[in-house]
Amino acid sequence: MKIKVGVIFGGETVEHEVSIISAIQAMNKMDEEKYEIIPIYITKDREWYTGEMLKDIDSYQDLNLIKKYSTNVVLYYKDGSYVLQKKNGLIKRVVKDIDIAFPIVHGTNVEDGVLQGYLQSIGIPFVGPDVYAAVAGQDKTIMKDIWNSVGLPMTKYVWFYDNDYRKDTDKVIKDVKKLKFPVIVKPATTGSSVGISICDDEESLKEGIDTAIQYDTKVLVEEVVDNLKEVNIAVLGNHEHQKVSEIEEVLSANKFLTYADKYIGDGKGGKLKGFKKPVKGSSKGMASANRKLPADLDKKLREEIEDIAVKAFKALGTSGNSRIDFLIDEKTKKVYINEINSIPGSLAYYLWDAKGINFTSVLEDMINIGIKDYKKRISKVHSFDSNILQGFAARGGVKGMKGTKGKLR
Repeated sequence: MKIKVGVIFGGETVEHEVSIISAIQAMNKMDEEKYEIIPIYITKDREWYTGEMLKDIDSYQDLNLIKKYSTNVVLYYKDGSYVLQKKNGLIKRVVKDIDIAFPIVHGTNVEDGVLQGYLQSIGIPFVGPDVYAAVAGQDKTIMKDIWNSVGLPMTKYVWFYDNDYRKDTDKVIKDVKKLKFPVIVKPATTGSSVGISICDDEESLKEGIDTAIQYDTKVLVEEVVDNLKEVNIAVLGNHEHQKVSEIEEVLSANKFLTYADKYIGDGKGGKLKGFKKPVKGSSKGMASANRKLPADLDKKLREEIEDIAVKAFKALGTSGNSRIDFLIDEKTKKVYINEINSIPGSLAYYLWDAKGINFTSVLEDMINIGIKDYKKRISKVHSFDSNILQGFAARGGVKGMKGTKGKLR
């Protein structure tokens, strides 16, 4: 019997379209002899849809057609199963039932623990990080504070809230200027290089902060690495077991890898790996970025990056397949960990492919890890048989609390 895998993608996020590309790549590479693949698309206005047409990239050229020809559904627990039930109409029938959810989502409102919280609250097994790891993996300030606590090498950084900046701009600028220019300014929780600026002086710093706070309530500012070489590696596993991919060097004509570098490519389209047919004017997701694979690194640097990557993965308690980005000062050979992408664009399949591990195998490993994580999660105690409300009414219930000023004792 096939395992029914509900692939969830889209959502109210600036990385909505990137998620669609990643999910369709993955669905086209899943082993259909082992899995029944059920696409679950979340629109930008947070409606959920399912239907076979959602496996085809061309369907997303007109979202009105999706709403017309696929089924608007809700996912919930019913009679021992996790079901997609039709949301509208007189007959709200069950469309599909699902064994495990596979979120392939990027950015705020989906990758950041919001979706994982819903899945965990209804109890469905799912692939990837749990709520806590998803939050830490999306919020760069939490991420860096955790890594700092275990002594991982990072560039100097500061962070602040947008309201603190508005209340006392001079103080925040003074704190930031303790760093060495140039600095890089980032919204704390966006991905895909959205809202990021390189700033060489105070004037450009203020412009960069103004840009960042359009996207987030928290802003991160870091020192820029001199003589920069940017490399990435993927880690597959959970807190118990991990393995590492090949390492890539990311190439860009810009000072940092931009959204266009990552996803727009040359716009010529053509046959893309992960798709069954040519895609006009589209991109390969992160697979379209210019890169040197494998990266040109000596044995010592390679081993150092692999070791730090595994430590960083474990420190956040993440699971699934994460890409971890590093910055290297080529002159001093100093390595700095930059950030983690807990559900990376294209699921970083190209990093495993370069090591001789195909995308289909990676997806199967991710699903198996998700099942193991679920079994581990349900083996723990999360509730007690005792009920403190028993006899509560006999003791006066809420009325009996009047003399306690509303406090339980």
